[in-house]
Amino acid sequence: MNRYMQEKWPWIEGTHGMRTALLDTLNDADLVFSPGGQNMTFGALCREMGEVEHSYTESLKTFKQDWSYRNQEAGLESSVARLKTWFQALDEEMKAVVSALSDEDLKKTVNRNGFEMPVDLQLDVYLQALLIFLGKATVFLKAMNKPLPENFQEYIG
Repeated sequence: MNRYMQEKWPWIEGTHGMRTALLDTLNDADLVFSPGGQNMTFGALCREMGEVEHSYTESLKTFKQDWSYRNQEAGLESSVARLKTWFQALDEEMKAVVSALSDEDLKKTVNRNGFEMPVDLQLDVYLQALLIFLGKATVFLKAMNKPLPENFQEYIG
């Protein structure tokens, strides 16, 4: 097992768990909510997070960040069940990819459109992206007058 899996993976796995807890509080009708203005729907926000996770997983395979992937599955962003299934598959794939990296692989760099970042830092940035998503989700939940999952109150605010 590489050092990232031993030392830091629990943070990512825990944050994936927070995202699952978020989805457990939602129903399909909640996914069409938008706080207005130029904001997307809650479902589109969730789809976008999945696309971000996909991009990070692929970057760990190819050592190049590519943001072009878009999930075109019909009805994805309007179904909590479909989002949960997709996120579970994304999480399992990311864990398998990170588990397969050696400690030497963690020292390699990912090309982020001309900016190079070590793999272990790339994973830290992915964790930050997850936390940013959860922060956005908190705003949606509060605008909908929905209670926050308990762990959100402790870690997100």
